Amino acid sequence: MSASASSAPAAIQRALISVSDKTGIAEFAKSLAGMNVELISTGGTSKALRDAGLKVKDISELTGFPEIMDGRVKTLHPKVHGGLLYRRDLPAHLAQAKEHGILPIDLVVVNLYPFEQTIAKGGVTPEEAIEQIDIGGPSMIRSAAKNWESVTVITDPSDYTAVLRELRAMGNTTRPTRLRLASKVFALTSRYDGAICAYLESLGEGDAPQTVSVSGALKQALRYGENPHQKGAAIYALPGFNEPSVAGGKQVWGKEVGFNNVLDLNTAFEIVKEFSTPAVSVVKHNNPCGVATSDTLINAYLEAYAGDPLSAFGGVLGMNRPLTLDIAEAILGASGFKVDAIVAPSITPDALQALTTKKKWGANVIVIEAGSLEKFKRSNNGGAHSAQYRDIRTIPGGILVQSPDVSLWEEEFANLKTVTKRAPTAAELDALKFSWIVCKHVKSNAIVLAKGCSVVGVGAGQMSRVDSVEIAIKKAGDRAKDTVLASDAFFPFPDGPEAAARAGVTAIIQPGGSVKDKEVIETCDRFNVAMVMTGVRHFRH
Repeated sequence: MSASASSAPAAIQRALISVSDKTGIAEFAKSLAGMNVELISTGGTSKALRDAGLKVKDISELTGFPEIMDGRVKTLHPKVHGGLLYRRDLPAHLAQAKEHGILPIDLVVVNLYPFEQTIAKGGVTPEEAIEQIDIGGPSMIRSAAKNWESVTVITDPSDYTAVLRELRAMGNTTRPTRLRLASKVFALTSRYDGAICAYLESLGEGDAPQTVSVSGALKQALRYGENPHQKGAAIYALPGFNEPSVAGGKQVWGKEVGFNNVLDLNTAFEIVKEFSTPAVSVVKHNNPCGVATSDTLINAYLEAYAGDPLSAFGGVLGMNRPLTLDIAEAILGASGFKVDAIVAPSITPDALQALTTKKKWGANVIVIEAGSLEKFKRSNNGGAHSAQYRDIRTIPGGILVQSPDVSLWEEEFANLKTVTKRAPTAAELDALKFSWIVCKHVKSNAIVLAKGCSVVGVGAGQMSRVDSVEIAIKKAGDRAKDTVLASDAFFPFPDGPEAAARAGVTAIIQPGGSVKDKEVIETCDRFNVAMVMTGVRHFRH
């Protein structure tokens, strides 16, 4: 163990402060000055501290070199990094510091240029984004964190109070505090670099990158994983992703969220984000059992719930409009119905009060506000995901990475090909488009039966496509008559369409591409079923 590890450093004499987030910095710096700590600063931070009445030494005065290139070069200097990195317990380091006039910097207060916030705004040019890539900041905090035995480094304004408490008590920070703060540095720089890497990769041609950076900030610990014995479950927020979502949402009521709750809530919300008209989804075990769109949200809810009331019990509701009192009362009015969780852009206070007090289950119902959809672009799958977002899944010893299944519905629907003798009617075509959108969110093999813009039967996750068809028909019961059917992938045999036709399905939408397409089409013609092909598959495993 080094001498600095076994004995406390001397009192802090000198602090270097350079922050983009100036929350509380003037008050913090005043406290430091009151303890006779010399303040060194840069650019806008220096001005802010002077405006607060503090005496500040500019970084150029410390280094003897001016800030140049529009501030791109100002802290990358031996007198800065030497002051941070030299070991106070090594005579050779002390001698070299004295020889070169390097003064110790005992405290570094730095937070980085707001790169993530910049790229999340939308419409930002690459040039604007690149200017928000911090170079000096990460270098300084990494230097300070490497020498944490002697140097305290703060990157988060929430740590000001704890640091000041220790400084007032002993003139310096404790070793555990310095270690904790140093650990935060490398978590921050890892995430920061990951966001930059992902952004720059997104500017490329879409080929698989040589490396993949995945860095998330802990947002919320979860009760447990998919099963109670799976521990360490949590949500981590990915950098640069700023659209309305469950991951970025706010829990306003309910019990501690579980892993499965998050998966179901995410599916429920991603479905309704697809639609510009009022939409409600009911999700159970990560598959929709009811989805509907309508002229009003309450009508959409009533139709979605009617899709499969038995499966809806204990399910998750997703909405693309604010949850208001009339919707809450409709939910509460369903006899024997219980909701585990709800996600909506927002919820009104009276709706929240009604949901959480009028039924026994209301005390625990999870309610998530996912954020306003008013400015959410609906050009792709209800809106274009952030450019650097990737679909990432893990397997033992590796990760699988792909672009998200962002669907250009207008493009897909513009290229629909009628392959049967009978073309779908206008009403059938609207229902086919609706069922096709919903089908993307059902586990493969996926079949969706719809009547108008309401789901009446779902078959999910079967090894045989005809089994999924038969499950959807069974779920629909008598309502299968005069419905349309969506299949996420082609029919390998004509048995699926035949079973659907015999149950009363009048039109089918599917990608096509099977060697049996001719037989499938002939079967549809035999039953006067209209069929259109999209040429696009939407597997979901």
